[in-house]
Amino acid sequence: MFDNNNNEIDSGLALPLMESFYTIQGEGYFSGIPSYFLRIGGCDVGCHWCDVKESWDAELHPLTKIGDILKGLDHNICDNVVITGGEPLMYNLEPLTNLLKKNKFKINLETSGAYPLTGTFDWICLSPKKNTDVIDNFYADCNELKVIIQNNHDFKWAEIQSNKIKRDCFMYLQPEWSKSKIILPRIIDYVKSNTKWKISLQTQKYMNIL
Repeated sequence: MFDNNNNEIDSGLALPLMESFYTIQGEGYFSGIPSYFLRIGGCDVGCHWCDVKESWDAELHPLTKIGDILKGLDHNICDNVVITGGEPLMYNLEPLTNLLKKNKFKINLETSGAYPLTGTFDWICLSPKKNTDVIDNFYADCNELKVIIQNNHDFKWAEIQSNKIKRDCFMYLQPEWSKSKIILPRIIDYVKSNTKWKISLQTQKYMNIL
């Protein structure tokens, strides 16, 4: 992690930006929607099946001023921004989201819920992980619950998570990509019997895009 004395990162005026790109959202509620993605480096959750492990070490990614992050975005082309990681809430996101709002963007957050919420968002996707606790207020604040399924026990754990969220939250089960051929048929059967859930697929991988 960066030096704690780095005032820019402590204040949220600069962030370790792994990548910024314009693509189609492939997962969850906004699947199929053109979106700018801001992937922030740094994560200590450590899911063994993570497909962006290169995001974990924040120091591998350039500390980028939020004004420079904004330069790659144009709300006249697309007004939807997804802040993801890594785990973006390791940092103070208030300055970045304030700047995005000032420039008329809608902001979605993807988080494990392991860190306190900072910033202002139009949509929060909570994707809890077994190996870390979720801060309780996320269950009330999230708009979307997305649980990754890689084995049968994950269905039971998903139900535990679903009992903690607000009633109008959208709920998704998503197969872990490396086991999708095995686990997707089970998810299909499960959702047919438990209709409060929907299925999320990593459609960006089927489309062969970022």
